[in-house]
Amino acid sequence: MLMECFPFPIGGETLRNFQTKLRLVLQKPIVDRFIMGLIAFNAVTLGLETSDWVMSRAGSLLLGLDRIILAVFVIELAARMIADFRGFWRDPWRIFDFIIVSIALVPTAGAFSVLRAFRILRVLRLLSTVEAMRRVVSGLLAALPGMGSILLLLCLIFYVFAVISTNLFAATFPEWFGSIGASAYTLFQIMTLESWSMGIVRPVMEEFPYAWALFVPFIIATAFTVLNLFIGVIVDAMQSEHASEAHAERDAMKNETEMILKEVRALRAEVAEMKAEK
Repeated sequence: MLMECFPFPIGGETLRNFQTKLRLVLQKPIVDRFIMGLIAFNAVTLGLETSDWVMSRAGSLLLGLDRIILAVFVIELAARMIADFRGFWRDPWRIFDFIIVSIALVPTAGAFSVLRAFRILRVLRLLSTVEAMRRVVSGLLAALPGMGSILLLLCLIFYVFAVISTNLFAATFPEWFGSIGASAYTLFQIMTLESWSMGIVRPVMEEFPYAWALFVPFIIATAFTVLNLFIGVIVDAMQSEHASEAHAERDAMKNETEMILKEVRALRAEVAEMKAEK
């Protein structure tokens, strides 16, 4: 499949040598640093393109730089495919890079003009380039099952309190509690503690003095309890991810040490044989 990409015949051994050399070049730290710098620079240029004042003075330059940077990203991904085609598609981060760059290649004219706004997604390639960011994302992905259970619990609490508040306050405050949806949104604002007291709860308490008995337990159950469970699950997932990486590093060091010991034993055996022959 890979050989069909070349317009000229190329031998299997020549291709393997080329792939090996290309892989060694791509594995150099300077290549990763160059791509990281290019991604950061591209994020700045894309931000400048949102300014009419800048575009009126340097618009052509910015658009030219954007095309050049995109071309470099395409060449980099193509080189990684050529170096290890099967390995490229087995790596989720490389697939992520491929999708991000592919979105940027879609024509931004006509019906696809809205995609111009999504060019900034290229900055997300930093997630696959920076090792620390990759660990954070891996930890977040590992926390998704636990977060799903907490989210279901939160939805259940919201539904119960939304039904209660709608039955109690809908007639007096239809804008805030006129339906279950409106009540859920109001309760969400209360959970975030954004103007919850002076903006919502105190006006309600002027008509219903004991309304605090509903809202205070809701805040304790959501803002102070359930949301902290999210943090706990994420922290636990991060620690597990770090522990698994540390375990993998220890196993790699152990295997390397065992290989070195085997080589040392083999050398000692050869030296002993040479001494015995003498």
